[in-house]
Formats: sequence, C-alpha cells, structure tokens
Amino acid sequence: MQAYCREHHIELRENEPMSGRTTFKIGGPADWFALPDTEEKLIGLLGFARSRGVRTAVVGRGSNLLAPDAGFRGLVVSTARLDGCRTCGESGLEAGGGMALSQLASRAAALGLAGLEFAQGIPGSVGGAVAMNAGAYDGEMSFAVQSSRVLTPQGGVCVLTLPEHRFGYRTSRVKETPGMIVLSTVLSLKPGKREEIEAKMADFAARRRDKQPLQYPSAGSAYKRPQGYFAGQLIEQCGLKGFQIGGARVSDKHAGFIVNAGGATAGDVLRLMEHIEKTVFERTGVRLEREICVLD
Repeated sequence: MQAYCREHHIELRENEPMSGRTTFKIGGPADWFALPDTEEKLIGLLGFARSRGVRTAVVGRGSNLLAPDAGFRGLVVSTARLDGCRTCGESGLEAGGGMALSQLASRAAALGLAGLEFAQGIPGSVGGAVAMNAGAYDGEMSFAVQSSRVLTPQGGVCVLTLPEHRFGYRTSRVKETPGMIVLSTVLSLKPGKREEIEAKMADFAARRRDKQPLQYPSAGSAYKRPQGYFAGQLIEQCGLKGFQIGGARVSDKHAGFIVNAGGATAGDVLRLMEHIEKTVFERTGVRLEREICVLD
C-alpha cells in the first residue's frame, strides 16, 4: 500500500486515529488512511486495494459517522480533497464530492444563487449530503441536484440523472448501493439577491445556535423523523433528555442529538442508542430509525 501511494503521490497515513476524522471525536486507528486529491487517484487506489484484497471504506468529512473503538482493519479513503467547484451556465454549480456542504452554500450565496440556504451550517461533504439527501428548514438536496457522477461498486464511472438518484427521506440510490461513491454533483440553482440569500442563511445559523448543542462533538441528528412524530420530542417525553452512559449523553438542549460530553467511546454511544430505542418503543410504540452511520 505504501509503495503504491508513493508512486502515485497519494498522502497515506498509518494508524490514523479516526477520532480526529469524525465530528463525534470518537474512534480508534485505521491501519491506513489515504487522502487522494484527484478522482483518478481515488479510483486507482480503490482498484489497487480491491485487487489486493484489502478491506476498504470511503468516508467524506466524518459528520454522520461513528467509528469503532478498535479502529478499522484496512484502508479508509477520504474524499475530502475532491473539493473543487465550478460554475455551470448561468445558475448551476458543479462541486466535488468531498467539498464541504457549508462551503458550497457560501459559494452559491456569493454568486447570488439561491437554493442551498438550508445547507448553511450542515457539516459534512457534498457526496455524503447527496447520499443521505441531507436537508433542513424545508429544504433538501433533492431540490437542487441535477445530476451526479458516481463511481460504481464495480469500479466504473456513470452519471445519474435526478430521477436515477431515487431520492427519499434521508436516503437515495447512492446510500442504498454499497460501494457507490459520489465523485461530483451538478446543482441547478436560481438567481437571487445576494443580500437576501445571506440574510436567510444568517437566520438559519442563528436558529441552529439557539436549538442545537453545537458546543459538543456529535454526529448531528441521531434519528430520522418518524412519520407523524419528531424523534427529539419522543425522546424528551420519555424522560431521557440529559440521560448519559459513559461519556455519551442525550443533549440537554435538543434530545434528538447524542453528544460526546467528554471521553465518550463508540460503545457508550451504541449502548445509549439501544437504551433510547428500547425505552421509546416500550412507552410509545414508535420504532426509531438511526440516522448515524457506523463504520464497520
């Protein structure tokens, strides 16, 4: 692995702590952690690893991810350096799959393009946002995506049109297809007034600061919204706000978030989630569906 990465000028780190690569700040070391800076390097590295039988995982910016305490035996490849962005026509943008979503929203605002205001403050990559159809404040990625270039599980590259993404609530064809990776996405936006776009983004940012536990490491919303309910409200109604196992705590500010209150392990988080889910189901009959992904 080392020789291949040296030959192709790919940064490779050995025994890289995943706690430094996730917003949860949790996780043991990956055997290897690679940071390719072009699509060609990413595709070549994954093909090389596959041909050698090396276990691999591809991550973005680690914002919706729980890494195991024991780490990852194999190669973790980050798309974070696939972060280019260019304009497409009068009101479109093409962004690399590793670009920070909030950075893309700011770029759109600076160009006077509306449609990504909801993405201000959402951590994570464009590719991850497309995969999970990220959204907030009545907006979501499916409203803006026009097409995506993806790497297939077989190692080929193809273009998905909007219908071919098969977007749903916090899901998509990409998420439901193991090994499919977003290389870049074209977004169709609308011309607008920069000051109005930025004002809307500032309003959303203020709402997040007011309602979300941004001062603690977390992986964002822990659960999808059950039909007809709000996960945070159900958890709070069950008396679990502030409940803690080890260093993992149900946020005192918003019960839909699990935070790393200090020294939390992946085991703490998983035990806490199991307790939450069991309690909510026993008391309300509602089964919570996890939004946090576990690296395995």
